[in-house]
Order: sequence, then structure tokens, then C-alpha cells
Amino acid sequence: MKLSLLAPPEASLLWLEAHRVLAGTYRQPLQGEPGEAQLSQALAALPQGPTRWVVDDLWTPSVLLRDLTELPRAAEAQEAFFRWRFTQALALEQPHFVQALEVEPGAWLASGIREDFRDTLLQLGTKLERNLHALTPRWLHLYNLLAPSLALPGMLLSLSPVEPGLYAGTLVAWGRTLCLLRQWSEPLSPEAWQEERLAPSAAFLQRESRTPQQLLVYGARTWPAGEIPLRLLDDRFALGEGH
Repeated sequence: MKLSLLAPPEASLLWLEAHRVLAGTYRQPLQGEPGEAQLSQALAALPQGPTRWVVDDLWTPSVLLRDLTELPRAAEAQEAFFRWRFTQALALEQPHFVQALEVEPGAWLASGIREDFRDTLLQLGTKLERNLHALTPRWLHLYNLLAPSLALPGMLLSLSPVEPGLYAGTLVAWGRTLCLLRQWSEPLSPEAWQEERLAPSAAFLQRESRTPQQLLVYGARTWPAGEIPLRLLDDRFALGEGH
């Protein structure tokens, strides 16, 4: 099942990660959050019109909120509730713009982005006539590309290289629906990811009768083989060219 926080129209794709920005044929390395000049150059490489942004997981944190049986009915009150729960769950200090989507009864996926960063993106897009029509965390973009073929329970790693051989990022898992989401800003080696993050998550899923049957990894060129069948996802897949 695809999870569309915003259903994008036909739009040019801008890919923004902590270590690089991709836009059409434009490629530029980054070191942290991009400045207006870098974003302007990237957007200028795209045709005028709507843009669809895929943004680094650590800039667009996400959380699964469970056991939400009673929600405010008014739209503004519901938005305020999800913003509060999101901020509380992730212990965030800065205000975030938050979107929430029900993935199964009582369970909601909430994703956010710092309000000042989002305002910068919106204003820049308007200024350059490349309006931002959809903004999606990288892990969710990958999950939605995979969704048509996810017949078996599995796990996805959406990784950002922080130092040579060390990765931060997101682990998501699904059975019938999305059932686990964990994010780490602390970088680890693939071997440490396997031992400290993947193995405990797989054990938890097994206890929940959702034993993962496949592991998909994006962001690393190599990954140690384990008990779960492994598939590496490359840029062609991520950019919608090879799936």
C-alpha cells in the first residue's frame, strides 16, 4: 500500500540529501543543509512548473503514533494535536510543520520538517517559478516505489553516508502494513547496523509474527550478507528510472 502524505502531480524531481543534491543532470555535493545559492542552482536546472522534493530522512523526521482512538474532529485542532504528539515523541525543540496519515485503525504516520526550512523551500520555489507541490522523506519515497512488489514482510534501510563507511538513517518494516519505523542520527558501520539495529528489530518483528523475509538497502554500495535475503537499491531505482 502506498502512503501518500501529499499526492504529487506530474512534477520535476529534486533529490536533496545531507551529502548531495540532484536535479535533472545537475549534481552537487553538500556538507549539511544547503544554502539558497545551491538550491537556486539546482532548481534552475529543472523545467519551470511544479517540483517534487525528496528530502533527507534526518531533515524530515517521521514517527508511527499508535493507539490513537479519539482525535479532535475540527481540522485545526487535529493538526495541532498531531504537531504536539510528533514534537513530544521526538523531543524536538524547534517548531515543525507536520503531516499525518492513518496507516491502519488507531495507527498514524506523522512526518515533519522544520518550519523555517520549509518556508525557505516554498519561497524559493515560488521565486523561481518551480513551486513545491510535494515534499517526501527519502525513506517514504523508496517505500512507495517498492510498494507494488511488497508481497512478503520485510525491512528497508534508507541510509545517509556520514563518514567513509559509516551511515545514519532509517529502518522501516512492514507486514500487512507499515509496522515499524526507527531513525538514528548516530552513524554506524554496516556490521554495527546489523548487530545493534537490524537484529533487535528482526527479533521484535518475529515476536509480532511479522518475521522479515527480505532486506532492501539504499545508500550503501555494499552490505554484509545475513540470514535475510538482501537487495541493494541504487540511484536508478531511487530516481524512478529502474523499478
